[in-house]
Amino acid sequence: MIKRLLAAAVLLSGCGLGTGSTSTADSGSFSTTTTTVAAPATTSTAAASAPIVPNARVMWVIDGDTIEVDLDGVQETVRLIGIDTPEKTGGLRDAECYGDEATQRMRQLLDEGEGVYLELDQEPRDQYDRLLAYVYSSDGFINELLVRDGYAAAFRYEPNTARAAQLEEAQRRAREFDLGLWGACGGPDVVLTESG
Repeated sequence: MIKRLLAAAVLLSGCGLGTGSTSTADSGSFSTTTTTVAAPATTSTAAASAPIVPNARVMWVIDGDTIEVDLDGVQETVRLIGIDTPEKTGGLRDAECYGDEATQRMRQLLDEGEGVYLELDQEPRDQYDRLLAYVYSSDGFINELLVRDGYAAAFRYEPNTARAAQLEEAQRRAREFDLGLWGACGGPDVVLTESG
């Protein structure tokens, strides 16, 4: 009965991911219905208020806007769409102001092994073959939380703009109150010098 209710919650949430195959996964810590990511998002905010029914499991956090997940037994790199976080220290590009803080915040929001719900938009992959997704956990809409608290900037990635207005509003408020990178760095893309 519980599994049927969880499956119904996915369908009622309107997140657009329910057109793939559905299976039951048992991780040892919980058993839930999972839905294979297969279709773009079709609604604006339904997922934010619907119960989170995981369709992927976090393997590790790469940086502030990229994670590695297990999606029905397949390892996938997921790039959070609609946001951009500063580059962390020790990455492939020059470290930027608030990059390490953004990575740390993502690690606080998403624990290894945690179930998350991935929502796609119009274009499922980027040029690096990373899965592009809005990510939801028991804490809420992760993309928005990072922007709202000043760990990320809203960034339109055409054609994946279903949540752009929501993310831009979160950024407006973060800038207004000088939260995170807005107060510490003056804005995004500030490269750190040798002295920090």
